[in-house]
Amino acid sequence: MKGIILHGGHGTRLRPLTHTGPKQLLPIANKPMSQYCIESICDAGITDIAIIIGGLGSNKVREYYGNGEKFGANITYIEQDEPRGIAHAIRLCKEFVNNEKFLVFLGDNIIQKPITDFVENFNKSDYDATVLLCEVDNPSRFGIADVENEKIVKITEKPKKPTSNLAVTGIYLLTPLIFEVIDNLKPSWRNELEITDALDNLLKQNDNIGYETITDYWKDTGTPEDILNANRQVLEHICNQTCIIDKSTNIESGSSVITPSIIGKNCKIDKSAQIGPNASIGDNTIISSDVVIENSIIMSGCKIDGGLNIKDSIISANCHLHGNNKDKTKKIFLLGEGTKITL
Repeated sequence: MKGIILHGGHGTRLRPLTHTGPKQLLPIANKPMSQYCIESICDAGITDIAIIIGGLGSNKVREYYGNGEKFGANITYIEQDEPRGIAHAIRLCKEFVNNEKFLVFLGDNIIQKPITDFVENFNKSDYDATVLLCEVDNPSRFGIADVENEKIVKITEKPKKPTSNLAVTGIYLLTPLIFEVIDNLKPSWRNELEITDALDNLLKQNDNIGYETITDYWKDTGTPEDILNANRQVLEHICNQTCIIDKSTNIESGSSVITPSIIGKNCKIDKSAQIGPNASIGDNTIISSDVVIENSIIMSGCKIDGGLNIKDSIISANCHLHGNNKDKTKKIFLLGEGTKITL
């Protein structure tokens, strides 16, 4: 079985975070979100992986993942010249798949449960496809599956009036039959080839699509709030009621790090600073005295001083923030790479 990770798109809802790179490289608990996808796929025994790249920051994806060796994978890169839909991206992988069953994983999806069982069940089945579903509170944001008598009867992309709360997650198990369906697919109103349309057509053609339900945590990280939510969930999962602090980091006496939090390499946390709860601090970051960082992601190479009280924020790499030591009100930031602010 082959694996495919979609790593394209413009990430417009995440700007300015995505002005300098793809959203899938934004960190969740100090690790690019798409790395969780690669690790999950490899843990399921799939090591031949294609990453679909395109647009801003494609070179950063290549630089970070390389040939995949350090992640236990063999990575192939396939270019998508512009966003034309998930089904279009999948069609680009026809030669890579080479008549094998394959797994598609959207690179901005976070799932805590291992996918090994899903993969094994699909390999044992005769389904043309299996989709992973998850109950959501806002179904109009997603492709939706209608299920009757434990069978999918319809799949609809972002319906205005959803008839189900079962979202089609960004994880698909497919056979090469999907390529024939995509070849006959018409663009949607967004002028994209939608995977939900392809799956619905496949369903009408053969009535042979299975599904599995995710009952643990799953998140499509399309907004800053989604990213912070995923960061909290992953921290709770990996920290196990403690904090993860790299041994090269200097935590001065009198500072506090509240679980769950993670601090990367070569950081300096000055006295009277507070990190956490739910804080991720990237490598080579300096947090000066009296600064408070709570429920936030601070990426690598940042410097924050002046007693700033930061909450619910995402601050990109190499930002410098300087407070005035008098204003202790909580501040919320969403900052692109290299931003400098003096308050």
